[in-house]
Amino acid sequence: MDEKTYHVKGMHCASCAAIITKKLSQTPGIEKVEVNLATEQAKVSFREHDLSDSEINDIVGKFGYKLTSKEDGDAGTGGIPAEIKGRDPDTKAFSEKQEQVKQLKRLVSFSLPAAMAVFFFMMWDIASTALHSMPHMPISMEVFNGLTMILAAIFIFRIGKPFLDGILLFIRHGAANMDTLIGIGTLSAFTYSSLITIFPSFRNMLGLPSHTYFDVSIVVIGFVHLGKYLEARSRLKTGEAIGKLVGLQAKSALLVRKGEEIEIPVEKVKKGNLLLVKPGAVIPVDGIIANGSSSIDESMVTGEPLPVDRKEGDPVIGGTINRQGSFTFTALKVGSDTLLARIISMVEEAQGSKAPIQNIADRIASIFVPAVLVIASLTLIAWLTIGTAFLGFPAALSYGIMGFTGVLVIACPCALGLATPTAIIVGIGKGAEYGMLIRNAESLERLSSVDTVVFDKTGTITRGLPEVTDTGSLDGNSSPDELLLLAAAVERYSEHPLAGAIVKAARAKGAALPEITAFEAMEGIGVRANIGELSVTVRKPGAEENGLPVVQTLLHQGKTVIVIEKGNTASGFLALSDTIRNGAKEAVAELRRKGIRIIMLTGDNPSSAGYIAAQAGIDEVIAGVLPDEKAEKIAALQKEGRTVAMAGDGINDAPALARADVGIAMATGTDIAMESAGITLLKGDIRKISQAITLSKSTMRVIRQNLFWAFIYNIIGIPLAAGALYPLFGIFLNPVFSGIAMAGSSVSVVSNSLRLKTKKLH
Repeated sequence: MDEKTYHVKGMHCASCAAIITKKLSQTPGIEKVEVNLATEQAKVSFREHDLSDSEINDIVGKFGYKLTSKEDGDAGTGGIPAEIKGRDPDTKAFSEKQEQVKQLKRLVSFSLPAAMAVFFFMMWDIASTALHSMPHMPISMEVFNGLTMILAAIFIFRIGKPFLDGILLFIRHGAANMDTLIGIGTLSAFTYSSLITIFPSFRNMLGLPSHTYFDVSIVVIGFVHLGKYLEARSRLKTGEAIGKLVGLQAKSALLVRKGEEIEIPVEKVKKGNLLLVKPGAVIPVDGIIANGSSSIDESMVTGEPLPVDRKEGDPVIGGTINRQGSFTFTALKVGSDTLLARIISMVEEAQGSKAPIQNIADRIASIFVPAVLVIASLTLIAWLTIGTAFLGFPAALSYGIMGFTGVLVIACPCALGLATPTAIIVGIGKGAEYGMLIRNAESLERLSSVDTVVFDKTGTITRGLPEVTDTGSLDGNSSPDELLLLAAAVERYSEHPLAGAIVKAARAKGAALPEITAFEAMEGIGVRANIGELSVTVRKPGAEENGLPVVQTLLHQGKTVIVIEKGNTASGFLALSDTIRNGAKEAVAELRRKGIRIIMLTGDNPSSAGYIAAQAGIDEVIAGVLPDEKAEKIAALQKEGRTVAMAGDGINDAPALARADVGIAMATGTDIAMESAGITLLKGDIRKISQAITLSKSTMRVIRQNLFWAFIYNIIGIPLAAGALYPLFGIFLNPVFSGIAMAGSSVSVVSNSLRLKTKKLH
């Protein structure tokens, strides 16, 4: 069975995804269709791949959608699939998305202020009608109607054109989305209002009220476009994460051929090529060192801040950084087989696999729209038939038109549309006050049901930077301060990444570093220099030192040990390690009190991971895992029925952050981790995770309340607008009160959402 992935254009709600899925699934030759709104992708599985892209587009094109085939495209992209390469901020595709966001922003800049002004006057009119003591609007109703009619025409036929297209889609093909519902409601209100405004004699003849609904059309379209803008901006941010991952790859490689160095594009590298890597360069592809040695920053893969010494025969990974020394290596994995390319693909796949329960209004649109149309039409028919028999045709027609219009007006999705975004906006703002940057509604929604939190070790539970933790004498004569001073004096001129931590520790004690002479870097061993007449060597521990109990204990704790020699005598040692964050233990304890399962998942070795976990109070540890394995562990927990939040800070955490139900990144970590996550904690304070869960639960509770009242409002309001009470009590809900009810429902939803501002998270 063949599978092909397409990029979908013109899709903007869950109903759109449902239409594409339904129509393609009904096509002979297609086995399965998966459409993802968040990534704007469609995966189509064919029984027999005899359908061309043009035939696919013939099926969905009449519904307003376009599917573009996504070729693998290894050539010219260094093994990064072409569609992922398109997420790079430098590409045309990204620029087109930026332009789309700018266009929506321009629309919102015009439509939202106008909608707010009209909404203000609408509420003033409603209040002055209900409260006779309140003064009327400063302009006459005739002038107000004239101005709002012109403005509403601009909104509907210019700004609201997509909603009119939604009506045409429904008329031609019977397919409905949220645009259809918005279009029918706003156009009906506008048409009815225009008729009674332009033809007052017609209105008087039928005995219709003079109240208009131009304001309904304006306000609804204005707020809907605001939501579309915020959604488009959020999707643009999602694409940046992939672009930054792509940027990690080397653009070129130094090919060694017949003793000469030839610079070639990285996509031209072939398996078996001999490549040269100089200090500070990015390793272009995966391979094995053929000659030389170096200290390599592999934090992209392992997340560990300490560099790793690599020598002949050791593996190297594309995208990691050569910190010290030159070496040649043989390319073994190139193109899409490299670890970096696989990480990018995993992030892309994990992002596309998310399907949270959200956008309830979108999902029910295909049922709600025709149901409202049927109810409105039946209302008109019932009044023209049954009503005429009892009341006569003029009265029945008057009630029928008012009932038809009232149903469409009261069913306008304003309250339903505001129920979720208002609570989300307030909730996200509340999170920002507490130092939690919540990226989208999806993350906030999913966090409310999290029952398992998985922590990366380095940069999350720990600070993510090496520090001098221990100093000890081996000759019985050297003091800790003297040893640190000697080591810092020599390491000051070293390029090794650990040198900075040693110098920093010495300067923190306020000591002046002595001058040195005859500095020498001994590759793979350490550094030496003369301080006055004294020769000082700072090196790796040898077999003799490694056998000492104190050194074995430090190594068991995952610390890096460095020996200081005075002359030819091993006089003392320093130990460096990553240290636990302030508040980590409290954060773990608070999550436990909420009944949440805590796991540490790290690429570090088991002894080091266990030592740090014990300090933080974490009992469950999974150590020695690579990026793809981290994502697999998250997936395994999800298969157990767990809702998983992953907290991390490194590039290596990106696949797991994207795979998790909620990714939580430290602002002190990498940009790529933050772009892959849904929530970023400012200052890297993991105590905020518990607060974020509290905020999420409160926000979702408010959303459920809002949706409940929005649905109840429609369930009760639509029959009243249709005239259900007239036969029993002689009461008819005039369209004026339909508008009042609609506005009231919106105000109640917003007011309920604003209660979140008073929520205390501590």
